[in-house]
Amino acid sequence: MACLIIRTARRLGIRAVAVYSDADAKALHVREADEAVHIGPSPAAESYLVGDKIIAAAKETGAEAIHPGYGFLSENADFAQAVLDAGLIWVGPKPESIRAMGLKDAAKTLMDEAGVPTTPGYLGDNQDADFLAEQAEKIGYPVLIKAVAGGGGKGMRKVDEAANFADALQSCRREAQASFGNDIVLLEKWIESPRHIEVQVFGDSHGNVVHLFERDCSLQRRHQKVIEEAPAPGMDSETREAVCAAAVRAAKAVDYEGAGTIEFIADASEGLRADRIWFMEMNTRLQVEHPVTEMITGVDLVEWQLKVASGKGLPLRQKDLAINGHAIEARLYAENPANGFLPSTGRLEVFRIDAGYAGRRFDSGFEEGATVTPHYDPMLAKLIVHDDSRDHAIESMLRMLEESFVWPLKNNMGFAYECLDCAPFRAADLDTGLIERLGDKLTDGEVSDERISVAASGLWSFGLGGQTFEQAQLLTGLKGFRLNAPVQEIVRVFANAEPRIVGAPDGETRRAGSFSISDHGTDGCVVNDRGNVVLVSMAPHGGFAGAGAAGDGAILAPMPGKVIAVNVAAGDTVSAGDKLLTLEAMKMEHTLTAPFDGVVAELDAEEGGQVTDGAVLAKIEAAGE
Repeated sequence: MACLIIRTARRLGIRAVAVYSDADAKALHVREADEAVHIGPSPAAESYLVGDKIIAAAKETGAEAIHPGYGFLSENADFAQAVLDAGLIWVGPKPESIRAMGLKDAAKTLMDEAGVPTTPGYLGDNQDADFLAEQAEKIGYPVLIKAVAGGGGKGMRKVDEAANFADALQSCRREAQASFGNDIVLLEKWIESPRHIEVQVFGDSHGNVVHLFERDCSLQRRHQKVIEEAPAPGMDSETREAVCAAAVRAAKAVDYEGAGTIEFIADASEGLRADRIWFMEMNTRLQVEHPVTEMITGVDLVEWQLKVASGKGLPLRQKDLAINGHAIEARLYAENPANGFLPSTGRLEVFRIDAGYAGRRFDSGFEEGATVTPHYDPMLAKLIVHDDSRDHAIESMLRMLEESFVWPLKNNMGFAYECLDCAPFRAADLDTGLIERLGDKLTDGEVSDERISVAASGLWSFGLGGQTFEQAQLLTGLKGFRLNAPVQEIVRVFANAEPRIVGAPDGETRRAGSFSISDHGTDGCVVNDRGNVVLVSMAPHGGFAGAGAAGDGAILAPMPGKVIAVNVAAGDTVSAGDKLLTLEAMKMEHTLTAPFDGVVAELDAEEGGQVTDGAVLAKIEAAGE
């Protein structure tokens, strides 16, 4: 987001000053800015969440305004007020508007008064755990526990039955306190066929408010958006008019200025209908998914933010805004879908996103050679496409995903491909539980032998492997044969350091299917098959790091992080699936469980301790050993 702001500001003739922590000293936004100021250590609580340091940086450099981007202090009313009190311009809504919408319980009450329909639930002051459990019973399971100060999928837990309520409440409160400094929660009825619909609104200081139509963000994993699109498929003009009008009423109710998003939950069991769409919350900032709105309306929302903050009126009136075509955004995360979506860290040796065609866009704060640290959100980039129809936009995004290369960092590019290519998504049969229902079908993608064979052939043809196919056969001792058939040439290669035996491809195999190959120097070449990327080489590549396993009972830290809960002690008897420890990394909690029945033989972790990737935290001895 900082990179986008810098580029728009420069186009408007405005100088941009970046702030950065230790972890971001070499970050792209720091190098792209006209000037940069160091504000502290890597933990956000000591840098990006310290408002005084940011204000001091603005004064030091003679800056006139502060743009908060999204995340960190972007929806902190006290920080917004401090910026104004310091004589600076706040590029965002007034502090009182942020306060009015910042707490979900107060916002829902305000929306009821403004005539905006809200989701059934409990949003009272009584936060006693037993009382909340009683309210959940009255609402009826499943229910959603939601932090009143939450956002971005943090501080939310779905609870299916009463027996799980206490644990879910404790975990939700802990995550909410760590992320937002506020552990107060509300309860909502869980809608069984929910679609996440949101409306982009924009207001100025002259009392004008417009909407820029809706987005559909229903493809989610653990309440975190994965794929977003605009406009919402299946939204007819009558429903669109009703929902967008409700969003404008919501913005006017808090005298809103700047960019904001009104989020709704829709019961899609009978399609999108205005009487089955309810207000959830308002995000008083620019959303991560705002590019799809920009693509269908042709506006630059950052430019609008800067102009409105300078006192100008809205650049366009409602009658001047229209929907043009269809846009889709895929979020690219540094995470491992095959291992529970655990965050990944490390160097981006290959990071090449193919955005060189009309209708494609690529937003990122990273570039090839950068290092992804464990300190912040794991989102690497946003891939955006625009086309004349939803079907064409889907095809365009699939091409973009399979023509891009991210290696060796584990990422969700193949997962995003499968989400877009699955039959329900193509048919717009959407709800927020779709990814969970499809499960392993979306995460078991591998690069096929045929693709590796073609890559190996190209490797030898261009001399990147240092030898020909025939020389490679001599080195590996493989010649191959087929019973009652012509001899098939085979050879051993390595795909991400794992040995694979493949045959020389024929002409048909070379032409078949969708995949891409990009060279990686003399080490080999990276191959993309449906978004899944591997390095094909003649020898194991030292840059590839395999994941640790706990098959022998050793419980390994899957990433660098902080131990925030220890549920067992040495000598305890545990059953398979029992909670052992909880780690916090990249703003998320990750629970480590017992791999089988046994006894905690060793425990090398304590609450509050920092651990490194692969560290042995505990050891379970199987029962009977």
